[in-house]
Amino acid sequence: MASSKTSTPLDRMLWLSHQLGDETRGLAILGEGNTSTRLDAQQFLVKASGSTLGNLQPKQATACHSKSLLSLLKIKKISDQEVDQALLDSRVDSQALKPSVEAVFHAYLLSLPEVHFVGHTHPIAVNQLLCSGKGRLFAEKRLFPDQIVCCGAASALVPYTDPGLILAKTIQTQVEKFIDRTGTLPKTILIENHGLICIGKTEKEVLASTLMAEKSAKILVGAISANPKGVVYLTPTQVQRIAGRPDEHYRQKILNQS
Repeated sequence: MASSKTSTPLDRMLWLSHQLGDETRGLAILGEGNTSTRLDAQQFLVKASGSTLGNLQPKQATACHSKSLLSLLKIKKISDQEVDQALLDSRVDSQALKPSVEAVFHAYLLSLPEVHFVGHTHPIAVNQLLCSGKGRLFAEKRLFPDQIVCCGAASALVPYTDPGLILAKTIQTQVEKFIDRTGTLPKTILIENHGLICIGKTEKEVLASTLMAEKSAKILVGAISANPKGVVYLTPTQVQRIAGRPDEHYRQKILNQS
């Protein structure tokens, strides 16, 4: 990977996309998942609809106007056809490929402070939990220190919602509730019966959160299988201790540097 000092936002988004789309990792296959990066306060890049993360090409990253997509979040009633047209109209270049149907939630998340990259995937182990009724446990409990360092002390949980604009509105609602409750942004967002969203200042932070979320899910699935009567979670005191330690903050900073 090129140094972030010399690489462009597009270079970094493509690198992240290829990492998340590596099929050996089981995070996304075929056309699953999407990525985005902020260009400035007015524009962002997002994966084009139907493209594949693992081999995403420059022409498959579509630049969009943020304001036009964010305005959709305030509309109470709109047809699928109108949303489809709004996605096309949001393109900076009218000849560019159609942006992902999830571009609206990317626009919202990239408008949050210090969020410059978003990665959305459908990891196998994460979805085993999100499709089993264990999603809230996975969102609210923590098993080991590195899960806290990379994924946060807790994750935002979003109930299953129709993909597209309705999902974007639901994500906005749940993220704002999380911020009100915890005073922090969620590093990881879990969508029941759907998948995972990780947000961060760098592409490396998003990748670290994604990989650790999948590792955490595998450990929890295994722990439930090994001890169906009760998994041993870290206590709230232990979680807050790890979340507040300066040495963990330093390690988190090093892990997230690109």
